[in-house]
Amino acid sequence: MKVAKMIPAAVGVALLLLGAAASAQVYKWVDAKGVTHYSDTPPASKQAEVKAYAGADAVLVPLPYELARVARSAPVTLYTTPKCQGCDAGRALLKARGIPFSEKTVTTASDQDKLKEAGSDGQLPLLLVGRNKLLGFQSDAWDSALTNAAYPARSMLPSRYRHPDAVAAAPVAKGPSPEILEREAARVAEAEAAAAAARETAAREKKKSNTAPAFQF
Repeated sequence: MKVAKMIPAAVGVALLLLGAAASAQVYKWVDAKGVTHYSDTPPASKQAEVKAYAGADAVLVPLPYELARVARSAPVTLYTTPKCQGCDAGRALLKARGIPFSEKTVTTASDQDKLKEAGSDGQLPLLLVGRNKLLGFQSDAWDSALTNAAYPARSMLPSRYRHPDAVAAAPVAKGPSPEILEREAARVAEAEAAAAAARETAAREKKKSNTAPAFQF
């Protein structure tokens, strides 16, 4: 069809949850000094408690370490579009096999640009398994790519795990609210009025100082 870095715990958890739709796992561990760390990249030690984003409610669900390791080394991304039979079949295959994946929808011209950057000439679905790119849905080819990337043949996902919601391939940045824009406009207008009044006062004072004094005889 055509169409990493370490963050302090308190702030880090919130930021990682906000970005979880794009990165399906969060890593938590305690270092030798007893400090708890959160990161979107796995630590060198296997002692880390690996967690995964579980949908819009931002619930963290532990993943088996091996599955999280594979998902980190060969992340799976699915590009889809509405009313695409192959897209629906591909999504169903990934969920049935228990693959943690992120889904990006293609509906706008900007989305299509991102799709081309990802390696498609416009054909959907597009599946990325690490650096491997598969155009169109073919169950055997998709299964082979996942197996070659070391994903398990059967689902290892916890029962409470929920796949992240699909997001636009080229998300539209949200600007400030109308209330904020209105307050900012009022602040600018007030500042400009104050500056104009100051200029007017300065002009009057200058005019007075330039007036010759009157002499009386």
